[in-house]
Amino acid sequence: MYFVLSKTLGIALLPINLLVELGILSLVLMVTRFAALGRKLAVTTLVLLVLATFSPLGNLLLYPLESRFPAWDRSRGAPDGIIVLGGSVDTDLSAAHRTPVVSHAADRMLAPAELARRYPNARIVFTGGTANLISTEAREADYSAPILESLGIPKERLILERDSRNTWENAIFTKQLVAPKPGERWLLVTSAFHMPRSMGIFRKAGFDVEAYPVDWRMGGRDELFAFTRNGADGLGKTDVAVREWIGLLAYRVMGRTGELLPGPGKD
Repeated sequence: MYFVLSKTLGIALLPINLLVELGILSLVLMVTRFAALGRKLAVTTLVLLVLATFSPLGNLLLYPLESRFPAWDRSRGAPDGIIVLGGSVDTDLSAAHRTPVVSHAADRMLAPAELARRYPNARIVFTGGTANLISTEAREADYSAPILESLGIPKERLILERDSRNTWENAIFTKQLVAPKPGERWLLVTSAFHMPRSMGIFRKAGFDVEAYPVDWRMGGRDELFAFTRNGADGLGKTDVAVREWIGLLAYRVMGRTGELLPGPGKD
């Protein structure tokens, strides 16, 4: 049920979609006896669009997420395994063109290649199936494996988890697949803004991992109150941040994380 809601109600609440929905509703109201309300809603929608597009709103929402976990401390020694969360490869485009298509978050693919070279004995796990509401045969793990191999990771080192549809299933299925032993150290590679939710989920699943954030969307505190000149970038940041905060709230309500904003050393 959660998966269905996340792909329907969750998507409908994203800023880009919500603003379009409000705009359409305002136009509909304008041709009814509620025209005055429609005009007010249209103005409100325009103001929200400007805020989401050009104001620092996206940065203000992203910063608490991206700064929650620091860079991984290499001085602690080599990890036993490296887990890479899916989200970089577009399975539909990859299937259509019969070749891997990286649509965003390419750092999620580049970082494990560097880690694999640095730590030749670490196991490499890629977890990602399909996030589509209507499932297809295309699986992200199948298209991501050739990319990782082309970056220098031998095929025999790769462990593929190809059935998960979301981060909760990433954690559950990966734990079942690798059966981590007590005392083993596993790194979790994902986008910095997605790391708090991911860490909280893995902890709740009983899989102790260490954060290895990548794919930052802003430089740091200096950009907190910066306005953007590129509307698409500003709206994109706001959309990503709101999506993640909705996910954090939903997973907390469902009991799949131990707190709203998981942090270092917390449940």
